[in-house]
Amino acid sequence: MARVMREDLRVVVERDPSVRGRLEAALHPALTALWTHRVAHRLHTGGHRMTARLLARWARRLTAVEIHPGAVLGRRVFIDHGAAVVIGETCTVGDDVTIYHQVTLGAVGWWSDNNRPQGDRRHPVVGRNVILGTNATVLGPVTVGDDAIIGAQALVNKDVPEGTRMLAATASGRTPGRPAEDTIASIASAGSW
Repeated sequence: MARVMREDLRVVVERDPSVRGRLEAALHPALTALWTHRVAHRLHTGGHRMTARLLARWARRLTAVEIHPGAVLGRRVFIDHGAAVVIGETCTVGDDVTIYHQVTLGAVGWWSDNNRPQGDRRHPVVGRNVILGTNATVLGPVTVGDDAIIGAQALVNKDVPEGTRMLAATASGRTPGRPAEDTIASIASAGSW
């Protein structure tokens, strides 16, 4: 456990350009969430589920990162910024994964998951060397292959092959003063319906 925690600390120094050393890295909020999860996961798998849940809740309150104690996180996982990251109970995250803020690795929802057989996976499996961009959402028992990139704001609910880039639509501009071809389509968003 101590060796893995030292690796976690080193990864923050290596991947976060705003961190100038190990002491500063130790104050990284996502590192606190990750270390707490590593302890909570051991408690969870050892049958101490309530203690594990209490630790996870404390870490969420302190860091704004919610990692279920049942989730399995690989080595050298880097959660940049950390705010609003959610990782579900049956999720597995591989080694050397980078997770940016507001990422959700979640289930589809109770209306679907309550019909799954007990013990079935409800959350994603994320392969090695994957990058999950800001506000990326991966839902359900899907698999994200090794070396994949899930871009900012991408919604993924199907398997992602190894090395694939899943990118959300990019905002486009319009010259001021020129009328839009379809005003409703140009101002509407998915959230406005």
